[in-house]
Amino acid sequence: MNWKLIFQLSLFGLIMAFATVTLIPEKIEPVFWLVIFVFCAWVIAKAAPGKYFLHGFLVSLVNCVWITAIHFFFYNSYAAHHPDMAAMYTGIHPRKMMLVYGPLFGAMFGVVLGLFSFIASKIVKKNPK
Repeated sequence: MNWKLIFQLSLFGLIMAFATVTLIPEKIEPVFWLVIFVFCAWVIAKAAPGKYFLHGFLVSLVNCVWITAIHFFFYNSYAAHHPDMAAMYTGIHPRKMMLVYGPLFGAMFGVVLGLFSFIASKIVKKNPK
């Protein structure tokens, strides 16, 4: 496992966490994530020592830590810019729901990035050592 690579790629999640609080509207956020996932899959395919799916999955799990923490602490700004997401949290305090849903979304998107990474490993040539 290349933990340095996992941490470095997870910094895209940290950047996106801050960007989605005020800058990126929820309607175009998926486009940013698609670009990030394709880039991360390519980097994993080029640089990971193997276990490509697991590398992608773990990048998303670390991403979910960044994203959940930032959205938790900046909830009021996040909710103001993401009303559809804020409306999803009914019946329980939104910050508590973020702590529940964050890891679930992280795991779900981890499977997606893991599959992207696995597929990319079959297409992309490795860097010579």
